[in-house]
Amino acid sequence: MLPRSGDVLHVTRAASVQFRRSILFRVIRVLDLPVFDGWLWLEGYELNPAGEAVSKRSIFVQRAGLALVKAAPEPRPQAVPAARRPAARTPVRVG
Repeated sequence: MLPRSGDVLHVTRAASVQFRRSILFRVIRVLDLPVFDGWLWLEGYELNPAGEAVSKRSIFVQRAGLALVKAAPEPRPQAVPAARRPAARTPVRVG
């Protein structure tokens, strides 16, 4: 599973030994940095139990140790406005 922006993850010791206690983490982005196979850098927010952001962090974790708590909503397709013809102008008569 490759996390996406907006995903909420449960990050435990299985993801990295730095997590002696597990955290909830909302992903901002996956950083494009050179890493070992199966590892990745994530930038995002650590969340409290109420789901509120408490600190911004960058974490180095094993992809296999991440558990998805809540997937980001699917982006809605943007409506493309139909091309409009300009309205015909009528001359304005003064006087």
